[in-house]
Amino acid sequence: MGTTGQLTSVPEPKYWHLRTVLLRAIDSEFSTGQVLPNERELAARFGVARATLRQALDQLELEGRLVRRRGIGTLIAAPRVGVPVNRQEEGWPGAGRSQAWRTVDCTTAPASPQLAKHLGVAEGATVHTVRRVRLVEGRAVATESLHVPASALPHLPGFRAESDRARSVLRQLERLEVDGESRAVELGVAEADEAVLLERPPGSPVLVMTTQYASAGRLVALAVATYRADTCKLTFGEAGLVEVTPVAAAPSSEVRTAS
Repeated sequence: MGTTGQLTSVPEPKYWHLRTVLLRAIDSEFSTGQVLPNERELAARFGVARATLRQALDQLELEGRLVRRRGIGTLIAAPRVGVPVNRQEEGWPGAGRSQAWRTVDCTTAPASPQLAKHLGVAEGATVHTVRRVRLVEGRAVATESLHVPASALPHLPGFRAESDRARSVLRQLERLEVDGESRAVELGVAEADEAVLLERPPGSPVLVMTTQYASAGRLVALAVATYRADTCKLTFGEAGLVEVTPVAAAPSSEVRTAS
């Protein structure tokens, strides 16, 4: 095939090289919350076009190293917040202690083929889905879709309002004894609905954590949580169970698009 098996070097884009230079300057000359010089001054200092500078600044903002504030300028972002994600820290099924979950909505609908597969139920089986936002210090750091087969909660009482349904589903889940759980984490991007809740542009990098909960030997809940990758890092602790899955499997991506 005429190939030597060696990688061909690719020229580094100017903005990417500038990003590296800016990172060194940020780490050595600036502190958290400090405002960077304006674009004109930075472009002159580093000898680059303002368009190249903006690309580098956009990249650093995407990575969570910088934050832009209207009327103030570009600031050095605070370090990522450690967010505990093991059940001992979160509580079951995620009612936080130092963190808080805010319910967005709750729906009851037939399971799509993909969701049914991951829940281990028949296609079209009734599934309750509670959407929530996780808050840390009043800021949204994650969204979650908690899928619960209706068969797992046979004694769920009737409800009039959507908020009552969400509370009932979560309350019934808390009464179940969890005897098994597994977690898988992968890199993803924020879809449109998630981006709105996270106050980020669509396509922003996120960490997608899929958690399966079992009780009495059967799957009773599937939680797909989407965490902002720019402001938080996931901490599992000694009790955290982490399973890194190959990209080809992409279980959480399938469930996100199917739910």
